[in-house]
Amino acid sequence: MDLKNGSVVTEFILQGFSAGWELQIVFFVTFSLIYGATVLGNALIMVTVTCSSTLHSPMYFLLGNLSFLDMCLSTVTTPKMIRDLLTEHKTISIWGCMAQMFFMHLFGGAEMTLLIAMAFDRYVAVCKPLHYRKIMNHRLLNGFVILSWTIGFIHTMSQMVLTVNLPFCGPRIIDNIFCDLPLVIKLACVETYTLELFVIADSGLWSLICFLLLLVSYTVILASVQRRPSGGLSKALSTLSAHITVVSLFFGPCILIYAWPFKSFASNKVLAVFYTVITPLLNPIIYTLRNQKMQEAMKKLRFQNVSSTQNF
Repeated sequence: MDLKNGSVVTEFILQGFSAGWELQIVFFVTFSLIYGATVLGNALIMVTVTCSSTLHSPMYFLLGNLSFLDMCLSTVTTPKMIRDLLTEHKTISIWGCMAQMFFMHLFGGAEMTLLIAMAFDRYVAVCKPLHYRKIMNHRLLNGFVILSWTIGFIHTMSQMVLTVNLPFCGPRIIDNIFCDLPLVIKLACVETYTLELFVIADSGLWSLICFLLLLVSYTVILASVQRRPSGGLSKALSTLSAHITVVSLFFGPCILIYAWPFKSFASNKVLAVFYTVITPLLNPIIYTLRNQKMQEAMKKLRFQNVSSTQNF
């Protein structure tokens, strides 16, 4: 293996946002508020789903797991990005970079699978309402969660096992706000064309396939509702609109970053921010502002906490 002249790289430089100091402060405040809202909102959903007896249903069980994955996905990259906004030298160790990529693809792969499970839940609820409880039993729900984590682990390991031992001895600047496979692989001192194609096939095609499966499932649901004599299309659209919004905003950046050739979108910082910062915040916003049952459960829990505090 022929390596370029130079010492072995022990850390990478994240280029981050190339903006003035004033704009960096604006980014720092904005992203700090967004990350705080993301953690608080998703944690609130998890606590509400766990503590409220009215939300002990398959849809909210899956929603609680989705909130956990969103919170983890945001935590992998956002705190480091926020801290780098106030530092001149934005560096990350090579093993810190590998860990960041490992967990990002672990949580991302698990979330893709969980979104498919949530689409199946909506299909059963809308198209087979009389058999909903029988089909969506605890065993199936636990199986969905285990499957999502298993696929996420296989997804990230299949790529990281080929990346972790790559030699890095030349350029060490990553033109993004966090480490990600397309850009890190490009910095290796060996030919990585085959590995690049594998990442496109693994991450890009998997994202595209999951997105198409979800679109097909939602189309089947809407077509099934439309054929019913009693109608109900508007209700089905209302039920699915939140899911379609989350799916589109989650998979759109993933497909652009991973399914296209590496030089096109991999270093697009807007897509990177949208994928890791904005999208995890949309889950609590969409499911709490649009869901009356969730809002009522939160109000009930807050009232119970206030009453117990006064009694104490």
